[in-house]
Amino acid sequence: MCGRYAATKDPAKLVEEFAAVDLTEGRARADHNVAPTKNVVTVVQRHPRDAEGLVLEDEPAERSLRIMRWGLVPFWAKDPSAGSRMINTRAETAKEKPAFKRALASRRCLVPADGWFEWRRTGKEKEPFYMTDPSGKSLALGGIWESWRPKDDAGAEPLITFSILTTDAEGQLTDVHHRMPLIVPHEHWAGWLDPDRSEVDELMVPTSPEVVEALELRPVSSLVNNVRNNGPELLRRTETEQPVDSLFDLP
Repeated sequence: MCGRYAATKDPAKLVEEFAAVDLTEGRARADHNVAPTKNVVTVVQRHPRDAEGLVLEDEPAERSLRIMRWGLVPFWAKDPSAGSRMINTRAETAKEKPAFKRALASRRCLVPADGWFEWRRTGKEKEPFYMTDPSGKSLALGGIWESWRPKDDAGAEPLITFSILTTDAEGQLTDVHHRMPLIVPHEHWAGWLDPDRSEVDELMVPTSPEVVEALELRPVSSLVNNVRNNGPELLRRTETEQPVDSLFDLP
C-alpha cells in the first residue's frame, strides 16, 4: 500500500522536472508527511477549454501541476467521506471496479514524491522505512483522479481528488511490505498522462527490478507515525528501532 509519502519540492522545480506549467495558484506547500485527505501537487495533461467551459479536443493537451486532495471520491458518491477509504487503488483490478474504471480510462495523473513511507511488522511492533531515489529525482507515482460535486448543487465548486495505484512489491521492497506504489518511468509519462488514451494495460506493469534495486530503503524515526509531525527530521536515517504508536493518528 501507500499510506504516507513526502513531497517537499518547490513547484518551480517540479515545472522543470515534469515539463509542466504551474497551475497550483500558490497553494502548494512542502510536506514531509503527506497523509490522506491532504491537498497536494499532482501532474495532469488536459485539453484546453473555451470561454464557456467546453473542451477543445482539437487543441493539443497541456501538461500542468494541479492541486488535488488525496482520497478519490467517485463522481457518483453521495458525499466526500468515501475518499478516506480510497487512497489506494489496486492496479490489478482497477479496470473492473466501478469506483475506478472511468478514471483509469481518461483521468490519470502523476503524483510527484520525494519518497514514500512503509511499515515493517515485527511481532507486535511496526518499524517505519522511507523509500527514496538517492539521486534526488522525484518518483512519479501513478494515480487516477475524479471531479465530484454534490448532486443538489450543480453550481458548486468541484472537489478534485485522486488515488495512488499500487502493485505487488518487488525485490528488496518485499522485506518491508507486500505492496508498493506504481512508479511510472519517465518513458511512460506521456502515455500515462495522455487524456485520449483509454487503454493503459501495458503501462501498468510492476516497477522494474532495476528501479527497485536503485531505491534506498532508509529506517526512520517513529515520529512519522503521527501526521502532526512534519519536518526534515522525519526523513533522516536512524539505526535505533523505536516503538511505533498511533500509526494513523489523524487529527
